[in-house]
Amino acid sequence: MNATRIIVFAKAPQPGRVKTRLIPALGEAGASRLAEWMLHHALETAWATDIGPVELCIDSTTGSADWHGSQLPPGVETSAQGEGDLGARMARAARRSLDSRQRVLLIGTDCPQLDAQTLRDAALLLDTHHAVMHPAHDGGYVLLGLSIFHSSLFADMPWGTSQVAALTRERFAALGWRTAIGRPLADIDEPANLVHLPPGWQRALNLESTS
Repeated sequence: MNATRIIVFAKAPQPGRVKTRLIPALGEAGASRLAEWMLHHALETAWATDIGPVELCIDSTTGSADWHGSQLPPGVETSAQGEGDLGARMARAARRSLDSRQRVLLIGTDCPQLDAQTLRDAALLLDTHHAVMHPAHDGGYVLLGLSIFHSSLFADMPWGTSQVAALTRERFAALGWRTAIGRPLADIDEPANLVHLPPGWQRALNLESTS
């Protein structure tokens, strides 16, 4: 398997600025605790995959001071997402990796079900496919892997809607790419999604009484 860069997109886990749809269930402090826990889980999982570099790509609306106190796993690179909508930011990160001859897996921090074996399997598929995607239950996706780049996958996409995965598949087909679609996985975005947290997380984060 060739080296594959894992790029993790994330916001600084600041109360009131992350997981805002979970605030009614968890409060600002609980939502930010969960966001920080998921951030570290995603980075540690990516690092444990051992398939290539791991990069944390931080959102451009927060400054570096917002990340003070966040202990990142040793060896994790950091970069800024830059300007533009989510598609522009993802496209920029993906192209940078592919231009340096590293295939890329783009993930967020909202899907604890995205484990190291799933990441390894996705990277392995890029040996024989142009793209791999794991849809989310809500119609988005939790992982996009690419061995080549095309801007159509990111432009004019209704991000944050239930159409994203379906439209991405349509664009794969229009490009004539060999693609692999993995099993749907659960993002943790809404209070109803909290049932998908791994066993013990709510207790460890002291979330049980509020969820």
